[in-house]
Amino acid sequence: MAHTQISMYLPPDINPTQAAIAYGCRALPKLNEELQSENLRTRQKALMALCDLMHDPEHVYQAIQIGCLESLKALLRDSNHLVRIKTTEVLCIMATHNIGREGFLKHNVVLFLSLLLNDPQLLCRLNLHQAYKHLAQLPQGAQGIINSGLIPSLVWKLQREEHESVQLLILDTLSSCLWEGAASEALDNRVVPFLKEMLLSANEDIRAKAAHTLMAVCVPLDGKNQVWQYDVIPILVHMLKDPMQEVQANAAGALMYATITTEGKYAALDAEAMPPLLMLLNSTLSKVRLNAIKALTMLAEAPEGRSYLQAHVPVFRLIEDDPNPAVQQAALTAIKVIEWKP
Repeated sequence: MAHTQISMYLPPDINPTQAAIAYGCRALPKLNEELQSENLRTRQKALMALCDLMHDPEHVYQAIQIGCLESLKALLRDSNHLVRIKTTEVLCIMATHNIGREGFLKHNVVLFLSLLLNDPQLLCRLNLHQAYKHLAQLPQGAQGIINSGLIPSLVWKLQREEHESVQLLILDTLSSCLWEGAASEALDNRVVPFLKEMLLSANEDIRAKAAHTLMAVCVPLDGKNQVWQYDVIPILVHMLKDPMQEVQANAAGALMYATITTEGKYAALDAEAMPPLLMLLNSTLSKVRLNAIKALTMLAEAPEGRSYLQAHVPVFRLIEDDPNPAVQQAALTAIKVIEWKP
């Protein structure tokens, strides 16, 4: 006879939106079959389950081996927005693992992801750019993005993307790619005026990342010239007084590169860059001190800059005892340049 007794045990943890995972080595092959199903609910449930499994690099390796990346590439074109969102989420998680990033390059996932650069769903774009950011952290990953011809598209999106969270991810990806030799291509697509706008952003993280990206832009001569021509140097000088130390460091770093040319030197001198740079020598962040010293060294190569800094040589001598060896060496170099006599 049946009795109405309440069990002492908790009910099983069942997620109705997630596919049941097969046992052992059959789990991923079964999910891969379900990813290719014509039934929308089946595809959605398989993607939900796959999101959980992809946190394990061993599962990522197996997924790539059995062809999951090909299935996911096809789902990027799915008409259902939830399928596209979960597909990009799976790829984003996979991109956090080295084996996943290698799989992206081998199976041309980079180019397929770019199909969603203009997707109306914000979560799709966030996941996409998060995956690109992870990929670009490896030199070969950044090169893969460059070789896919995506630099013009990323520069274009930098200006037109309305959500700051996506802008930050694009700046991270662009910065990594520009350091790997894509600066000239970005310059051809008007990256300097776009970055100039971002240097004036109310968001301090955007200001910091825009200045960091500008450092990479200033490596080639054309970048240095464009920063001067677009009148970006006075903005960088103003950013030296920013309350955020990361902004100060990157602004000083961009000035360090931009002032290598004669035009850049005199543009910085005209913008009165010396006093705020000298103030940064007392920063608690070694990166700020290092970049400020190097920028001052560039300015000291101009007679007017050298004359101004001669009275401040004792400050540089104090920095010779800095706990950071790179800062010590930079201070020694600065003293030599300031005390040089023709």
